[in-house]
Amino acid sequence: MKNLAYKLNVLTLALFVCVGVGCKKDKELSNTNVSAVTNFYGPTDNKFIKLDPKAGTQTFEWEQSRAEDGGLVLYEVVFDKATGDFSQPLYSVPSDEKGMRTKLTISDADLNRIANMAGIQSLATGKLKWTIWASKGINLQKSTTSRLIEVERPAGFAEVPADLYLTGSATEAGADLTKALRFKKLGQGSFEMYTSLKAGTYHFAAGTNASAKTYSNNGTTLVEGGDITVAGGTKVYRIAVKFEETSTTLTEITSVGLWFSPENKILHTLNYTSNGVWTITNAPIVFRQETWGRDERYKFRMGVKDAAGVATNEWYGSSNRDNNRPDANTAPAYFNLTKVDGNQYDNSYKFNSAADNKNVDITVNFNAASTAYNHTITVK
Repeated sequence: MKNLAYKLNVLTLALFVCVGVGCKKDKELSNTNVSAVTNFYGPTDNKFIKLDPKAGTQTFEWEQSRAEDGGLVLYEVVFDKATGDFSQPLYSVPSDEKGMRTKLTISDADLNRIANMAGIQSLATGKLKWTIWASKGINLQKSTTSRLIEVERPAGFAEVPADLYLTGSATEAGADLTKALRFKKLGQGSFEMYTSLKAGTYHFAAGTNASAKTYSNNGTTLVEGGDITVAGGTKVYRIAVKFEETSTTLTEITSVGLWFSPENKILHTLNYTSNGVWTITNAPIVFRQETWGRDERYKFRMGVKDAAGVATNEWYGSSNRDNNRPDANTAPAYFNLTKVDGNQYDNSYKFNSAADNKNVDITVNFNAASTAYNHTITVK
């Protein structure tokens, strides 16, 4: 793609020149000879660079090439492995201002990706070779000079998958990769899933084809390749994978309950089904009679246990501190689940008036395919 963009820029420039001079004589375009770049200004040979993909940039500079017709020369900076000869370079990019400057400003994030292409592992140090190619769009002149830079890669992954899947014998979908479960993407390099795991093995995959990269964890550190072994009975987990932090976190979900605010307690415990969904059917609901009226407020309490076995509670309710009773005109977003605090009444939902003294079906949906986590109440 970088080479294609470069060639398109060259074509555009050539057309601009043609219009400017009228393309009067073919011989005026026939002289495309340029001199090869022989003098590099920076970085110095073997310069050490500790890469900072979040903020760092580097500058490459070189002597100007000369064109026999006195016209403009375009430049391309080419990178290869330390042992490479640029016959099959790892990466090439036009210099600043679409190839017209004798200078390239490149981010550490791009250099981190190039280092990854060269086989330099995260947290490791290795060398990259670079050189300059000059041309007028054709008749490329490759410099016989090259330099090395030594880079230290940070923790993390240079390439973060656009999507992430869960697969293996320990998962709800089994080991068939084409049926792998897709994670919910929370942000750049951050994924989450609520699911059950049983005895067996599992890993993460960047896609559902055999060539997709796979990942696992070494303790809590995310690594490329490998499998994770699960022993014991089936349990429900929230799995969080963060590529930028190279971390994986498994939080056991021990319970999901309907918290009835007027009585300050769990009124009904829901059952996990699959795919991050908890349900209960025919659950009786009776609003609490207060002096001012009948109180119908509720939210959800999730029991969790971390890797060390420490048990705590999380609360999920409305993004609004207070609400009206929903009706047929209430927007679906009313039922979205937001993480809230454990205050008895704040951020509670309200049952529809029809639920009083009736049975209801309740579904709590933490399915990764949902745009937003949500719940439904169906009055019977």
